Amino acid sequence: MKKIAVIGAGSWGTALSLVLADNGYDVDLWSHRREQADEINDQHTNKKYLPGVRLPDCVHGTADLGVALAGTGGVLLTVPARALREVLGRLCPHLAEPMLFIHGIKSIEPQTFKRISEIIEEEIPSRLRQAVVVLSGPSHAEEVSRRHPTTVAVASRSSDAAKQVQNLFFNPYFRVYTNEDIVGVELGGALKNIIALGAGISDGLGYGDNAKAALITRGLAEISRLGVKMGAHPLTFIGLAGMGDLIVTCTSAHSRNWRAGNLLGKGDKLGDVLDKMGMVVEGVRTTEAVYKLSERENVDMPITKAIYQVLFQGKKPKKAVDDLMTRDKKDELAPLSDSLVRKMSKGR
Repeated sequence: MKKIAVIGAGSWGTALSLVLADNGYDVDLWSHRREQADEINDQHTNKKYLPGVRLPDCVHGTADLGVALAGTGGVLLTVPARALREVLGRLCPHLAEPMLFIHGIKSIEPQTFKRISEIIEEEIPSRLRQAVVVLSGPSHAEEVSRRHPTTVAVASRSSDAAKQVQNLFFNPYFRVYTNEDIVGVELGGALKNIIALGAGISDGLGYGDNAKAALITRGLAEISRLGVKMGAHPLTFIGLAGMGDLIVTCTSAHSRNWRAGNLLGKGDKLGDVLDKMGMVVEGVRTTEAVYKLSERENVDMPITKAIYQVLFQGKKPKKAVDDLMTRDKKDELAPLSDSLVRKMSKGR
């Protein structure tokens, strides 16, 4: 494999393109905007998404999916989740042979509750895909692009494919672990964005470290409960794609979800927040999906419910926090399900 097609020229796609380039691969970085592709080629920059970062010469911008996919050995998808099905539909006619699909998208589809790998498998015929691999973990694009030490996990139903992707990205500043639990890795990456919105709201309201620590801890409990119900292994949620990603997204101003929540906590309306952000905030869409999924699956997720009410039902953030704090008294470990306990006792 000498060339990789990266579909999506936002901050994450651009940062991962740089990692691949550092590892000796040619990269065709696809953007739906020709002017962005021209900037990548002419100036070797992507100033809107990663200001101050120079891209290697072997990262080529293109607005033509046919060009991006020609002669490639693998496809890395980093487009916003809401655009994924459309992009896959446009991509499919350019595939002539089975392709390795990698994705770094952290979301759940609201209408179907599908994970990203499930969407890829629906939209790309089996004859045109070798395997689907997810890459997730605590990894701000801004820091990866500056080659700061970063550690992530890759997961697939194919252990060989996961190891292949591990080899693609592994280098001295980008350490990659394999994980056989694709369900848990995808859910951990998606659901932590909901809790990051909550952490931003807490900070916007002026609450301190006590509140945020509690939010992260109880948020992880919610993520684990739903994840295990959906077939994930509980230990995944104390790993890189669970607790690791949750910590970095809830505590850093690099996080779009934290920044959006922070504005909400300060009193801004959701529409105004999204306009100010100028980038996709995946946690908003994921909150809608996961709240409805938790209702369907009868999984207790009070933080997710509170954030859903703030985003979509006009509830005041302070009222949402007050209601969370005054719920009925509970035992901390009581919600652990029998299946979770059995899996924890067995280990991996």
